[in-house]
Amino acid sequence: MSSEQFSITPEDRFIDRRTIIRGMGLGLAGLSTLGVTHFLHGISGSWMLQDGSRSAIEPAIGELCKDVFPGQRSTRFDIAPRTLTPEKISSVYNNFYEFTTQKNRVWQMARNFKVDPWKIEVAGAVEKPFTLDIEDLIKLAPLEERLYRFRCVETWAMQVPWVGYPLSKLIDRCKPLGKAKYIRFVSILDEDRLPGQKDKQWPWPYFEALRLDEARHDLAMVGVGIYGHGLPMQHGAPWRVVVPWKYGYKSPKSIVKIEFTEEKPPTFWNQALPDEYGFFSNVDPSKPHPRWSQSMERDIGTGVRRPTLLYNGYAEQVAKLYTGKEH
Repeated sequence: MSSEQFSITPEDRFIDRRTIIRGMGLGLAGLSTLGVTHFLHGISGSWMLQDGSRSAIEPAIGELCKDVFPGQRSTRFDIAPRTLTPEKISSVYNNFYEFTTQKNRVWQMARNFKVDPWKIEVAGAVEKPFTLDIEDLIKLAPLEERLYRFRCVETWAMQVPWVGYPLSKLIDRCKPLGKAKYIRFVSILDEDRLPGQKDKQWPWPYFEALRLDEARHDLAMVGVGIYGHGLPMQHGAPWRVVVPWKYGYKSPKSIVKIEFTEEKPPTFWNQALPDEYGFFSNVDPSKPHPRWSQSMERDIGTGVRRPTLLYNGYAEQVAKLYTGKEH
């Protein structure tokens, strides 16, 4: 048995239960498979883990756009035989320094964080700058659900079903000029609600960028949901970018501005710690972090350690984008 062929994948069970739950009209896909129970309180729903703790998975957009979820299941990017990470695990193990550096506390601090209304500014090298409402962004293209690998630079990994649509659809809506070569994302700045931003050793707000051909790749997503429902705040509500062949910090959360540029823009971690984090940050087991090896990873759902895959297992799709010298 190879290191990639471990455990049994409950993905088929996830899809079957998802169909049943949708047929019952409950809407949030696969949650019974993941050990989550739905308790109805009047008109609105309150999502709680089976241990009775307060919800870690309630969509931060509330009831907004609930009719468009969970989206059509896509099998184009199958990751079998990897095991789906239970939502009760992935929802309480998160990096979001704007709240705290403690992974197991982010979801607690993110509860009740309201993201409606939400505006997204589009600027830079575009035909005409404009502003999008979050409802406009969510409904810009048909939603689909994709089960992706996710790899953190800290060597932990998970497999989660994102809901969204290709980032290229949003780029087309923005109408960048021919001279635009990069797309830059800026996250929310709100010290009152995001206490981590009071730590001035970091250049808040968070900002990231992709080369435009990377952003247009079909794997790159506008992520507005996960596990069949809208994003909880700890996952980057109300929307984020998902770039599965790169380390997780290249998928910025809670974005309020998109900017198209001709020159390569700075990025948060590359600016803060340039000797440790590059602009491209593709998953590569042969390129160690200065403080640890990237050759192995740990699955947070199963605890299994396994070899890291080049481009996080998406080399067949994305290797042609690179010369091999990017950092």
